[in-house]
Amino acid sequence: MSGARRLPAARIWPSLLVVAALIGIWQLAASTGALADALGLDSFLVPSPAEIGESLWNDRSLLADNAWVTLQEVLAGFAVALAAGVAVAVVLHLSPLLRRISYPLVIASQTIPVIVIAPILVVWFGFGIGPKIAIIALICFFPIAVNTLDGLATVPPDQRKLMRSLGASRVRVLTELEGPTALPFALSGAKIAAAVAVIGAVFGEWAGADDGLGHLMLVDNAQLEVARLFAAMVWLSAMAIALFATLTWIERRVAWWGDADGRTEAG
Repeated sequence: MSGARRLPAARIWPSLLVVAALIGIWQLAASTGALADALGLDSFLVPSPAEIGESLWNDRSLLADNAWVTLQEVLAGFAVALAAGVAVAVVLHLSPLLRRISYPLVIASQTIPVIVIAPILVVWFGFGIGPKIAIIALICFFPIAVNTLDGLATVPPDQRKLMRSLGASRVRVLTELEGPTALPFALSGAKIAAAVAVIGAVFGEWAGADDGLGHLMLVDNAQLEVARLFAAMVWLSAMAIALFATLTWIERRVAWWGDADGRTEAG
């Protein structure tokens, strides 16, 4: 068990070393002006990691206030996508006819350019949190729905027949056999959605907002506050990583049978 617990750390350290090396190279190239020269830009447009870190500290209150606004949008939009994605997957799984009719519409929902529809939603529903939630949910819905639907379909037909032969109802088969089988798939789709949820929030805030990290990035871009612009991106990345890590933790606790690490630790 102790070896299994050390395994994640053993995987993380190489990545941390690579990130540290890249930051070191970036710092050296930016501080010497080599990076600005290579990009053909003025040096103030190419901040170093040290300058970004200074902005993270000096502007911590401004960044934190706007990050809180964006985080609320991300969590609300993700929750809507999770509920809608699982519900749609279950309905399509239970009705093959409805699946044949509606599945192309599910796919078509991802062909709509979010950067195009975002301003339309703002025009329709105003500058409140509603359009942001809708945009995030639109981005996150597809991986959750498709992964859950695929998970529900992976149950061997013989197992379904066995339960039905023992008198199990369709609802019981769904809740006791298909649901647990699909849970790791649903959480896998949720992790993919978590990684892109902040992108939807930024698009929504770019289309129209008075606060949030996306709005702050527009202001910083106009004012050439490049270091704070990168600092906002650090906050967004941290937000996505935290949500992804939370879902990974949940997956290992409630759906360990679908995760190799979870099986090792449980064993």
